[in-house]
Amino acid sequence: MPATTDIVRLIVNGDRHEVGVPTHFTLLETLRYVIGLTGSKQGCDKGDCGACTVIVDGEPTLSCLMPVWEAEGRQVTTVEGLATAAGPHALQDCFDLNGAAQCGFCTPGILCSAAVLLTRNPSPSREEIQEALSGNLCRCTGYSKIYDAVEAAGRRLLDAAEAP
Repeated sequence: MPATTDIVRLIVNGDRHEVGVPTHFTLLETLRYVIGLTGSKQGCDKGDCGACTVIVDGEPTLSCLMPVWEAEGRQVTTVEGLATAAGPHALQDCFDLNGAAQCGFCTPGILCSAAVLLTRNPSPSREEIQEALSGNLCRCTGYSKIYDAVEAAGRRLLDAAEAP
């Protein structure tokens, strides 16, 4: 029996999408395989690794667990949406400058989780960074450079906010 499909209306990175998807699709599957935004990674498919983390209405969200219809009418931001026309997000730049990504598989989810943290608190303690990223697993870096990059991005965002 063929899968049933529905039309869903999504707002992703500020763009409106009206797409037909199988009713069982998750937000992650829709982002990657229908819309073509492959930054969010398909890791464990059970919410353990955080590679699929995106931002939904300002909250870090495991897109592999969210049925796509739950995202209708909500603001979804993927790692692709963190950058602007002016350039990469401070986090993306600081990850590069601090060598915070090795294989890069976990990086998009970590960037989304960290972006939410820095929006709420641009000067987090190391413990607050650890807590905010506790749902994102990295098997390559050992986390120190990731935490350094988040701290550096927070400083950069504070400096930009204080600039005339």
